[in-house]
Amino acid sequence: MPSAKVLESKQAVVAALTERLKNACAGVIVDYKGITVADDTALRKELREAGVEYTVVKNTLLRLAIAATELNGLETVLDGTTAIATSADDYVAAARILSKFADTHKEFNIKNGFLDQEVIDTAKIAGLAKLPSREVLLAQVLGAFQAPISAFARAIQAIVDKDGEEAAPAEAEAPAAEEAAAE
Repeated sequence: MPSAKVLESKQAVVAALTERLKNACAGVIVDYKGITVADDTALRKELREAGVEYTVVKNTLLRLAIAATELNGLETVLDGTTAIATSADDYVAAARILSKFADTHKEFNIKNGFLDQEVIDTAKIAGLAKLPSREVLLAQVLGAFQAPISAFARAIQAIVDKDGEEAAPAEAEAPAAEEAAAE
């Protein structure tokens, strides 16, 4: 039987994991075996820079945290080594970074994930990984909004330029006509 102190610390970990799962918009569970410390450090740095929280967890503690959420079905992949990556505001960052890492490290596997409190399979995670980052998507949307405005501005400028060219010869003829009348 574990001591009261150990039990309290494990309950605190489960409570923190539960809160993290509830507040995350997306998460990915991976099997991290077979990677070096240097690879793990580089992976953690990239995830941290993208705003993704990545931690190695005990299967039992994660199973208890999942039971307190609506993520039924995630507990089926909890065997072997397990780490979880969650993001509170970026839907694709964890999937993109971890899928890219899994492509270059054969023993590193994506087990499962969730999106908006719904469990998704590895095929959907692979689909998410192919989406561009939030910044790229925003730039594409702004470009799409800006294109009609830019085309309109060019059309107006072309009209102004055309009217300016027609007005210039007429203005040049007017002083010549005035000089002829003065003589």
